[in-house]
Amino acid sequence: MKKVLLYLKSYWKFALLAALLMGVEVTMDLLQPKLMEKIIDIGIAGMNLDFVLKTCLLMIGITIIGLFGGVGCSIFSTIAAQNIGADLRNDLFAKIQSFSFKNLDELNTGNLITVLTNDINTIQRIIMMGLAMMVRSPLLVIGSFIMAIITIPKLSWIIVLITPIIVAVLLTVNKRVYPLFYKVQQKLDQINTVIQENLAGIRVVKAFVRSNHEKERFRQSNEDYMLANITANQTMAVVMPLMILILNLAIVAVVWFGGIEINQGNLQAGSVIAFINYLMRLLQSLTMLGMVLIDISRATVSANRVENILKIEPTIKADHKQDDTFEIKGQIIFEDVSFSYDEDGEPTLSNLNFTIEAGETVGILGETGSGKSTLIQLIPRLYDVSSGRILIDGRDITEISPKTLRKQIGLVLQEAILFSGTIKENIGFGTGQISDQEMVEAAQIAQAEEFISSFKDSYDSPLSQRGVNLSGGQKQRLSIARTLALKTPILIFDDSTSAVDTKTESLILEALQQKRKDTTNIIIAQRISSIIEADKILVLEDGQITAIGTHQELLTTSKIYQDIYNSQFAKEEKNYA
Repeated sequence: MKKVLLYLKSYWKFALLAALLMGVEVTMDLLQPKLMEKIIDIGIAGMNLDFVLKTCLLMIGITIIGLFGGVGCSIFSTIAAQNIGADLRNDLFAKIQSFSFKNLDELNTGNLITVLTNDINTIQRIIMMGLAMMVRSPLLVIGSFIMAIITIPKLSWIIVLITPIIVAVLLTVNKRVYPLFYKVQQKLDQINTVIQENLAGIRVVKAFVRSNHEKERFRQSNEDYMLANITANQTMAVVMPLMILILNLAIVAVVWFGGIEINQGNLQAGSVIAFINYLMRLLQSLTMLGMVLIDISRATVSANRVENILKIEPTIKADHKQDDTFEIKGQIIFEDVSFSYDEDGEPTLSNLNFTIEAGETVGILGETGSGKSTLIQLIPRLYDVSSGRILIDGRDITEISPKTLRKQIGLVLQEAILFSGTIKENIGFGTGQISDQEMVEAAQIAQAEEFISSFKDSYDSPLSQRGVNLSGGQKQRLSIARTLALKTPILIFDDSTSAVDTKTESLILEALQQKRKDTTNIIIAQRISSIIEADKILVLEDGQITAIGTHQELLTTSKIYQDIYNSQFAKEEKNYA
């Protein structure tokens, strides 16, 4: 919670103004019972209508001043809370953007969504409430206590008796609800995870006729969330009835003992009424303070979740000692590289040693799960190697700033992810700005120009979220065009033509060779036809390189390569070879 409250420093002026204005409202509120006492004991008792009228007008004036104080407090507390919420969201989003793939693997998407939305809103609400009620309630408690004692010192024992009881009840409830609200937030995470997974995979759900299964998953998560909320709110529900009971008992005691004093001629009725008013203000303020403390428990859970993300250190981060001006030519060397996703887990890649010269086209072939995608993700440092090192143009990649490194390595991922916006915005995503000529050239190499031109608005055609209004092959070609637009010296294709027919794939590779002949190309493929012309091919099995060579060399030296080749029954490839 402390780290979150530090954000208040930037808006301390608004917070101070909110507190001062609330102080004005409380002061005006505390004057009302005293004025009422004078109306009863002096004006009404003495039949002085003029005094009653003047005092009533004074009360109205005081009420209006209090109104301005309350409204002003609300305005400035809202400004402070909303700005703090915006800053927290920005910092959280920036922090998430700084995370490596390893960091993201350890985090739950549903949790991140909940923190960025629900948790921040909870913190905003408690800051806004805190700047008002955490000033109003303590001031009213202290002020009412003092004014009550000044009004009738003999009855002050009633306040002294009931205040510890109220405080004890509030502290007990507050202690119990904290873990309950923590559980509520966890259940909300589960709901968000189910929703996020379902929306991302809705086509799979429908294709496998699993809507009923997904409905049951959501129903169960929703019910768990509901029950957690009920448990937490049931604990809170005892507070208000108990406070009302204590308040009513206290009022009965004041009326009883105050009535005795009035009968004995020691007190006036106005004093008793003023005392009851102060007592009610005190108890109501204590109750409100208790409710705010319970809300603070909920906000503390949210703040801790926010802080837990903010304090995560990215496993890969820029260092001022790293070179941010390094220009890549394209040579890549793996020296005894091993990698494991878990520190104590089995290695996904083991003792990889190979060299790719600048300008070469290298194919990577292997069965599913052999470590192909993992290998290429190590080159731009999306993950760090567990042991060994990777050199680009003779320089260890850990000595190059991640931003500089990744700006010069174009990566087309296995899954074609597009963003809502136009086709032009998607192709220019990595560059920020792109000329029409560069955009068209990238589309032509990716064999996307033809289908883009068939759209009514061509490159200005809008894409739906994740490009759902395109076919799988079209999305892949746009993803390739987006990477080609970067004009990087190293290009990596992670099985990114799997949804493209062999003819189109051949045209893409041919265009690459003609227009980007100086680029180092690394191609992960399932089809041998995709890499048959490569300068060399790496064959992976169980995270190890079992063979390196050209297509013809591997046909005679690698049993695994021969099996893959024969299993594909590619007569066209045999003829082409």
